[in-house]
Amino acid sequence: MQLPESQAAVLEAASATEERTIEQLSDETGLKPETVTGAAFDLEDAGLVAVSTAEAVSHAVTAEGERYAEAGLPELRLYRAALSAGADEGPVSMGAVIGAADLEGDAVDIALANYTRKGYGDLDSGRIAADPDADPDADAEAAALASLVAGEAVDDEDALDGLVRRGLVERRERAIRSVTLTDAGVTALMEGVEAAETVDRLTPEMLASGEWRDVEFSAYNVEADAPEERGGKVHILRQTAERVKDTLVGMGFREMDGPHADAEFWINDCLFMPQDHPARTHWDQFALDVPPMRDIPEDLLDRVRSAHLEGVGDDGDGYHSPWTEEVAREVDLRGHTTSLSMRYLSGHEIGDLEPPERFFSVEKVYRNDTLDPTHLLEFFQIEGWVMAEDLSVRDLMGTFEEFYQQFGITDLQFKPHYNPYTEPSFELFGEHPETGELIEIGNSGMFREEVLRPLGVDCDVMAWGLALERLLMLMYGFDDIRDVHGTLCDLDLLRTTEVLH
Repeated sequence: MQLPESQAAVLEAASATEERTIEQLSDETGLKPETVTGAAFDLEDAGLVAVSTAEAVSHAVTAEGERYAEAGLPELRLYRAALSAGADEGPVSMGAVIGAADLEGDAVDIALANYTRKGYGDLDSGRIAADPDADPDADAEAAALASLVAGEAVDDEDALDGLVRRGLVERRERAIRSVTLTDAGVTALMEGVEAAETVDRLTPEMLASGEWRDVEFSAYNVEADAPEERGGKVHILRQTAERVKDTLVGMGFREMDGPHADAEFWINDCLFMPQDHPARTHWDQFALDVPPMRDIPEDLLDRVRSAHLEGVGDDGDGYHSPWTEEVAREVDLRGHTTSLSMRYLSGHEIGDLEPPERFFSVEKVYRNDTLDPTHLLEFFQIEGWVMAEDLSVRDLMGTFEEFYQQFGITDLQFKPHYNPYTEPSFELFGEHPETGELIEIGNSGMFREEVLRPLGVDCDVMAWGLALERLLMLMYGFDDIRDVHGTLCDLDLLRTTEVLH
């Protein structure tokens, strides 16, 4: 019997008494695994071998898992620190225990969440109590993580599932194919197999020389395994941002851009936010230790100061609270992209504007929030505003309905709200497609006279700030922003999900 070289090599390396994997046959024949796979399928079609497939699951420790294997799981570090602080005898200050456990950043939230889940103790009103009967040395997840790092097998599926959910371990599944000689294959070997030289591709040299007429080409096997290639890809969040931009441009908007670090003046003062407002403290904003911003128009500065201290119009009263230029010039990371709106509406960025005008931005903002499924320290905001005569809340609602309809969201709900800078104001909510829960997706309203007059705007302006990540959640049913953003994101989900235009 005459066979192509690769098939002859695989047939001779296969056994009738034991299964041999593709990897084993590759090592024995010196052929690439994908070549062996193709040859095996061809031999199976000819009835000379049988190919079986089994699914193999393995687990690999992630970089974060390696760190926790060395330093200890955050909840175990928290529990041991709580014991040292006497929390087994009565509740103690949580802040002191967290500091003693040397936890910071994401590790704090992870420790607190798993501390109660695993029954190590209770948390209440800033105090922590420890169960004296808990045994951190018997922690199943910690034991499984240590075994994996040591290269040992782990049989505790629940512990493995927990580590996978936490992003400390990555589960890998792959197909293992094995080859066994059939009776026909044994007979063929006994009668003798001759390797016929074949080629797998047509080359320019063959065409030029005419050699292609005399060679035998190997057949293509579309079922053969091919090596997996993972190239770069635009992040799903960036894909969504680009789709949002395309949608707003199609609705007649122009894009704004500007600094991520800006003066308090542009971020808050122009928005008629009093300087002693709680949201302007370091608990909500990130202040930068840099020189104060000098590039602020003096006449605009005076008008904004007057709005705060004296009010605007005959009925305006301003705020009965202090206002200083020093605070206005301090530099923070922007907590919203409305600072861009203030720059553009004032004419400072691109010159005076004449109504009607429409502008938007899809940019990153920074807030000192507590991390949870719907909040991050940095996220993308869809900022937008329309300047025109005789605008109303009905125009604003209609704009939202038109915008969100482009993304398949038609069940918007509106709730009255208070903002220092808009009146009337309302929040937007959408129903999560999986949980049915109402998710807040934005805030909006009509800019107040105290905002517009100092900027030199004498017509109506409706404005909004929408959450890009929450739009993504409603579009695809994600229930946790961290699935697509940050260190805990699901890489397989990011590789396979496409934002459709």
